[in-house]
Amino acid sequence: MKTIRIAIDGPASSGKSTVAKILAKELGYTYLDTGAMYRCATYLALQNHLELDQVDDLLALIDENPIAFGKANDGGQTVSLGGQDVTLAIRQNNVTNNVSAVSALPEVRQKLVDEQRRIAAGGAIIMDGRDIGTVVLPDAELKIFLIASVEERAERRFKENQEKGIASDFETLKQEIAERDYKDSHRKVSPLKAAEDAITFDTTGVSIQGVVDFISEKAKKIIDMD
Repeated sequence: MKTIRIAIDGPASSGKSTVAKILAKELGYTYLDTGAMYRCATYLALQNHLELDQVDDLLALIDENPIAFGKANDGGQTVSLGGQDVTLAIRQNNVTNNVSAVSALPEVRQKLVDEQRRIAAGGAIIMDGRDIGTVVLPDAELKIFLIASVEERAERRFKENQEKGIASDFETLKQEIAERDYKDSHRKVSPLKAAEDAITFDTTGVSIQGVVDFISEKAKKIIDMD
């Protein structure tokens, strides 16, 4: 059977990861959480008290602490850094509020992009992030760009944090998401934007399964093409 590469991009809390995980399971594809990789780099920088100009030190730490993905008992994905489980640690507010700055470092992006491309080379993969369709996999067979209102994305993040036991304030989340949108879309390296050939889909008010079904239909049309 023909396999394809699916790139799902969009701003924070637009539903990328949730949808990508479900879709990967339905199609029997590999899911690669690129956001988690940048969160790992940010976690390393924070844990080692590095400043943004200490790029060489951060690159060395990334080399010394390989990022790996595994499967949890409940079927979810785990993330380890140098053999240490950081699945929850990289979702804490301090990492979330600093990941945009770290991921904007050209050298960090290049190192992680090279790794993402290597993993995706075999096809049958779903990758989500902010520059997958434009930079990481510009030749992906299917590119989706998910958007949603700031209000709805803040509600999603608030609920997600509650479930994980992470203390958060709804109004603060709205402000942080809006600020991150600006940072991500205005950074010099790989800014957040839809690829010219991407399908943009507004998920505001749409159920997770509704988004999954929309992308699944597009993917199966391509997979079934001669």
